Amino acid sequence: MADRKKTAEEMAKEQKEISISEFFEKNKHLLGFDNPTKALLMCAKEAVDNALDACQEAGIVPDIVIKVRQLKDENYRISIQDNGPGVVKEQIPKVFGKLLYGSKFHTLKQNRGQQGIGISACVLYSQLTTGANTRVWSKTEKDKKTHYYELQINTRKNEPEIMKEEMQEPTFEHGTKIEMDVSGRYRKWVEDYLKQTSIANPFAKISYTAPDGTRTTFPRSVNELPKTAKEMNPHPYGIEFGIIQRMLVGTQSRSLVAFLTNEFSSVGNQTAKEICKVAKLDSNMKPADLGREHIEKVLTAIQKVKIQRPPTDCLSPIGKESLEESLKKEFPTAEFVISRSRDPDVYRGFPFQIEIGIVYGGNLKEETIELMRIANRVPLLYQAGACATTEAVKDTDWKRYGLNQQSNALPVGKMILIVHMASVWVPFVSESKEAIAPYPEIVKEMKLAIQDAGRELSRYLSGKRRVGEQKRRILIFERYSTEVAEALSNMTGKEKNDIEKKLKSFIGERVKINEQGEVEGIEGAKDEGEKEAKMPQSTEKKEKPKKEEQQTLKAKKPKEESEEEE
Repeated sequence: MADRKKTAEEMAKEQKEISISEFFEKNKHLLGFDNPTKALLMCAKEAVDNALDACQEAGIVPDIVIKVRQLKDENYRISIQDNGPGVVKEQIPKVFGKLLYGSKFHTLKQNRGQQGIGISACVLYSQLTTGANTRVWSKTEKDKKTHYYELQINTRKNEPEIMKEEMQEPTFEHGTKIEMDVSGRYRKWVEDYLKQTSIANPFAKISYTAPDGTRTTFPRSVNELPKTAKEMNPHPYGIEFGIIQRMLVGTQSRSLVAFLTNEFSSVGNQTAKEICKVAKLDSNMKPADLGREHIEKVLTAIQKVKIQRPPTDCLSPIGKESLEESLKKEFPTAEFVISRSRDPDVYRGFPFQIEIGIVYGGNLKEETIELMRIANRVPLLYQAGACATTEAVKDTDWKRYGLNQQSNALPVGKMILIVHMASVWVPFVSESKEAIAPYPEIVKEMKLAIQDAGRELSRYLSGKRRVGEQKRRILIFERYSTEVAEALSNMTGKEKNDIEKKLKSFIGERVKINEQGEVEGIEGAKDEGEKEAKMPQSTEKKEKPKKEEQQTLKAKKPKEESEEEE
């Protein structure tokens, strides 16, 4: 007998709302908790990112303490403490116990966090794998005591459940401490993440204690916080139909010109009027009256009108000098360190800026280069193959810059490449924020920045090769100095050893290699050929030999030629 078919009314009764917490409870891999090693790292990463953001927003130079302790088998206790402003009592349960709860989703300025998922997802993972409460201590400057909470998440309602709440005597002046018990597998990824975090945040001091008790400190290389990123309006370039449609509904502007001027960055009154003119629309038209056809005309006109680049005060890049100082601190034996930055650009109306750092030589091995991918000062350690950064590096012709490279592969050399994307909204490929989506505009800017830094690397490697070549020439001269000394001894009757000593002394004193890898002679010339090439040509006309002298020269020439033949 065939199964009875359900009616539409019966199916309607089964329909119910799904909590975001319930969804991620069944799909924790989407948040990056897809294997034990990665899960342990994610919990440390999210807490450190929150700590850095809180300190930076409060204008406090961060001091962060991380401890990982093994409880049993593959269960670990992770503790992260910062010296930030702390969290007010009323907000503690929601900040740590409610997914999609945060302050950064609706603001357009550079932040580490974006979605309000990170730290609460770690609390959820801890709850799923160990059942333990997450413990939170927080104290603001105004609090006399520390607020202590033990939390879990009600996944059906996506609401925090307070398991314990009390006031404790303070053990730190101000800040937040979170402690989680999680199931995971410990690997050196945690140290790698903290090292890259230190490079991207040179103003932070990070102290770390590993499960085996090993303590590592990543000192700050600069003592000042970077400039604070300011909130901005979206830039017109790259804006999409649905976004501008939503903006038109919510705007308080009374005319199309006012809407373009007030709701977008880099659009002044003249630029707004030009957009209206190109779109063939009345500049005094009410935003509420714009239909689909009008919006399409506005979007087409925006692409045709020249609009200024987005403001840079919404971004907080690492900075050329700070990045170089940070790299020199982490890699003190490196032969060559350089950083480069591009001017800000736009994708989908969001400004972004690319920074590049190159570390070459020293203790690095001749193998596939190490690529450090960083977004808004946060290292990306997984999904490298899906990342725009990897695509840009592979698409670059590294052979032009002195490195070996196979087709569609990372180059080979004693090099570390750092690529940082700073943006008001980084387009990650998933909620786990592990790879940057390869938008053409982003990949293009990354390639241009890489090429700029690559040219500097090429110049350095060329100079290094010149040094090697010049040294080889000197070694050849030294190698034959014994034979030359012997020949001169036979000709002059002087001691061979004395002549050889004088020859070697001459080489050491008169032939030197400068910083550019060029041989300098007695007068500092690079070599005899270049010396002659650089000599100014005389403006005076040389006197032609007289007739009698010319005849004498002609007479002597055959005689000399015949003597050479004999």
